[in-house]
Amino acid sequence: MVNAVKVFKKTAPNGKITCYLGRRDFIDNTKGTEPIDGVVLVDDGYLQGRKVFASVNVVYRFGREEDEVMGLCFTKEMELTSQQIFPAANDTPVNEVQDRLVKKLGGNAHPFVVTLPEMAPNSVVLQSDESAKPLGVLYELRVFVAARADEQLHKRNSVTLAVRRVQYAPAERSARQPSTLVSKGFALSSGKLNLEVTLEKDIYYHGDKVCANLNISNGSRKTVKCIKASVVQHVEVTMTNSHFTKTVAGMESKEGCPITPGSNLVKSIMLTPCAKTNKNTFGVALDGKVKDSDCNLASSTLVSQGQNPNDALGIVISYSVRVALNCGAIGGELVADLPFKLAHPSEATAGKGELEVEDFARMRRGMSIDQS
Repeated sequence: MVNAVKVFKKTAPNGKITCYLGRRDFIDNTKGTEPIDGVVLVDDGYLQGRKVFASVNVVYRFGREEDEVMGLCFTKEMELTSQQIFPAANDTPVNEVQDRLVKKLGGNAHPFVVTLPEMAPNSVVLQSDESAKPLGVLYELRVFVAARADEQLHKRNSVTLAVRRVQYAPAERSARQPSTLVSKGFALSSGKLNLEVTLEKDIYYHGDKVCANLNISNGSRKTVKCIKASVVQHVEVTMTNSHFTKTVAGMESKEGCPITPGSNLVKSIMLTPCAKTNKNTFGVALDGKVKDSDCNLASSTLVSQGQNPNDALGIVISYSVRVALNCGAIGGELVADLPFKLAHPSEATAGKGELEVEDFARMRRGMSIDQS
């Protein structure tokens, strides 16, 4: 049995230049970002002394398009890199998919590689109305024909493809077990209520169940009536210097309650943060749209060693487990927040088999592509 390898294809409106990509997701595993690799096919005699360039632009939309009135604009666009891909300045390393495409398409097909800068932001989409343009950080690969790289871009002889920069966990998985201990005293009452929360690991993969181990020691005179636990997604928007949180998984339990004064409780709680259970939650950060079969919650923003986490750009994502012990209306709550990381597993597998070319326009996710 032969496994098909999908190849994404898009042709310029004039039909003279076509771009092929073997994938649209390019991985950052804190050691570096994979380059964008593909093949460009140019018709005979079309260039006439001109060259083929490729640029990668990051488009950041932080407001709704319908609110752009009286000169307001909620979109920022920045060119991250631009380079000449044909004639290439030096020999381009060719992977298996590029090699097979070149052999299949003939002498007018040329492989190319575009490298992204280290501090490029991750692709993140904030869930919003399906009819609106997606909010968040989006990437565009533009392949165009021009005499110079700074020449004005014309739609008729250019191809724009949506790609994503996806965060993956480092290959070396940390053995650290996050833990936190919080206490609360009460007015006009002696003793304290103590809560210790421990996680089994520091990095969880998408789809994993997050197991929080609780150790509750009630040395106070108050009674714990119930336990609430949730996974909280923290979203920091660096462009507008704003921050908000969303609960992406949660539960409330009375098992083992009430915890009376002088008693203890050891308990484990399982939570599964995922995009499917948050389809109708506005503002949840995703790595694509909910209608995509491969959609996940946005991965935690990870930086390589030696880099300052505060220098991260775009939309910075982090997660924490939040446990609250409810002591009633007068006693209030004791809350513990324990950070952890959520990411894709480091091992990325690619299928091998016959090439199956598919129109990129039908496979785009997370943004609109101009088909004119």
